[in-house]
Amino acid sequence: MPPRLHITKTPKCYVGGAFIRSESGRVTALHDASGAFFANIPQCTRKDLRNAVEAAAKAGPGWAKRSAFNRGQILYRLAEMMEARAVELTEAVALSGASKAEAARAVAASIERVVHYAGWTDKYEQILGSVNPVASAHFNFTVTEPMGIIGVIAPDDSPLLALISLILPAITSGNCVVALASNTQPYPSILLGEMLATCDLPGGVVNLLTGLRSEMVPTFATHEHLRALSGAVKEADRKTLKLGAAESVKRVHLLKAEEPIDWFADKMQGVEEIRALIEFKTTWHPVGA
Repeated sequence: MPPRLHITKTPKCYVGGAFIRSESGRVTALHDASGAFFANIPQCTRKDLRNAVEAAAKAGPGWAKRSAFNRGQILYRLAEMMEARAVELTEAVALSGASKAEAARAVAASIERVVHYAGWTDKYEQILGSVNPVASAHFNFTVTEPMGIIGVIAPDDSPLLALISLILPAITSGNCVVALASNTQPYPSILLGEMLATCDLPGGVVNLLTGLRSEMVPTFATHEHLRALSGAVKEADRKTLKLGAAESVKRVHLLKAEEPIDWFADKMQGVEEIRALIEFKTTWHPVGA
């Protein structure tokens, strides 16, 4: 019997709850640490980004109306899916040359971070909201609201942990996300999309794109339906994003990718990361009403 033909996987991006190839048809060859061909990664375009924003806009109102408890359930389900495929995720992270121990640590931290934010879904409101003293017969409350669609740009290093650390604070509070994965190590984002599709997360809440930063960053900066930008980018891209954000009045929450970032650190998770991607609204209620 002749040797079985090896079937090479065809990676696809996760957009609007479906797995897509780029509308351009372009791909980039991905090689492992030894230089051997691994797969062709879709090279998404500005049109793909605009399509992803449209998908997020359709999913946004429903996701924002979900109860905090239900959002927590769905995030915990994502952690279950990642735990079940931890070995595969570890191999994906190690593809570019990281040791198996380093990759396993990153995968374990990513799963724990999902569980961490699953616990925040019904707690951040009590911490970030407030009852305000007023000089009239009214109650005055400050409450939080999701901003809408958040653009996320992941750094090249730490392709899984960094990506998930940037996505989770946004969706915990009811936002939707359009994310650009690591340019040099995109494969973990492909697997993450497969897990998002099976964790009960509504399609369009998280949209994952792969492609060249030089083509995508200017559109992230100027797209008016993106209400905030979050990520870790280098100086030139930070300038482009900030200038574009100023024109369309976006909030920016950017880290310096040229400086060391410890994605394992406690400061990279928690209520302050959620605060950066929500809005606050003040409401008045007459006493006795």
